[in-house]
Parts: sequence; structure tokens; C-alpha cells
Amino acid sequence: MDEPFGLRPLQVAVLANLKKNAPTWPGMSPDQWDDLDSETTVAALLAALERGGHRATFLEGDRTLFGNLEKLRPDICFNICEGHFGDAREAQVPALLEMLRIPYTGSKVLTLSLALDKPMTKRVLSYHGLPTPEFQVFEREGEPLDARLAFPLFVKPSREGTGMGVSAQSIVHDEAELRAQLRAIFARYDQPALVERFIEGREVTMGV
Repeated sequence: MDEPFGLRPLQVAVLANLKKNAPTWPGMSPDQWDDLDSETTVAALLAALERGGHRATFLEGDRTLFGNLEKLRPDICFNICEGHFGDAREAQVPALLEMLRIPYTGSKVLTLSLALDKPMTKRVLSYHGLPTPEFQVFEREGEPLDARLAFPLFVKPSREGTGMGVSAQSIVHDEAELRAQLRAIFARYDQPALVERFIEGREVTMGV
């Protein structure tokens, strides 16, 4: 008798972007790939899945992925890909998996596209009446500050994670500090800057 699907060993593809395999170019920011994963992380995932009785194989989440998925034909993908390029880079691999009709772990395409764009996420939160600090998006350094915002403010890139672009200088107390931090964000990350009312307190990261 066949075992139920939930009990039989699965062919699992662990999908990630390794820092060591990421593209490089002259003048790139030194923290460009801070959100990518290490071989240690991938090895731990493979070992955990294999301890559970499954067959686990690592596949790099780059342009080779399509062909490698066709060869491996996994039952499910354990996806932690961050992607390399594009405003919705975290959603690229899930979109491919949905096209191929391969089940995967983690958030869906729309969620990942939305959540990487911090200003758009805040707009959705505000629409639904959920509390989020007042904010303004700056496309250019010289844009006037919204009169509803008061210092101190917090400045960060609009579409990065893992604390990229966040430092002690992210907290600005006047116009001069604001403009200096905007220049730094534009120069380093080449994307809009999110400026929010600063909230003092502990920062907590939690998985949901």
C-alpha cells in the first residue's frame, strides 16, 4: 500500500542565492549582497530535510534554475531566494515555480513583491487602518520635506532588507543631516529613499 503523501519521502529542492555565486561589478556597494545566504545555511537546511527522511538537493536561484528544475522534478521547493536584480527580485523564483506548477514554501508572489517595496507596504497598511509611522518617499535630494513630518526622522533605502543602508546616520535631526543621508542613499543604492518619523525603542524581528 502506498504511504499517504504527507508521510512518504519527498524530493525537495532547496532554492537559495549564495553570496559566493553572486555577480560582481566595479564600484558595487560593499553590502550589495548582505541579504544572500551562506553555504553553512544551505547545508543546515539540507541536513534537516534529510533527517526528516526526504531527499534534498540544492539549486542556485539564478538563470540556471529553470533547466535544473526540469531535470530534478522536485515534489516541492524550500525557497529562500532573495534574487539579484529588479524591484520585485524576491518574487521572481516563486513566479517561476507557479508557472511550472511546483509547490513551494514561504510567501507568494504578490506578498514578496509588495513587502520588498517598503513605501508601497506602508500605503497598504495605512489604507487598512494599521498603524505605521508617517512617511515620505524621496526620489531626488532637493524635494521639500512634507510639513507634516517633524525631526528626528529615519532614512533608509526603499527596497532593501537585512538592515542594508541602516546605521547611526539613518537618524537625522535637521535638514542638513537629512540631505546628507539622502545623498548617501541615492549614491549607494540608486533607488528612492524612505523617510519616516523616528520611533525610539527596541527593534524586534520575528517569523510569522
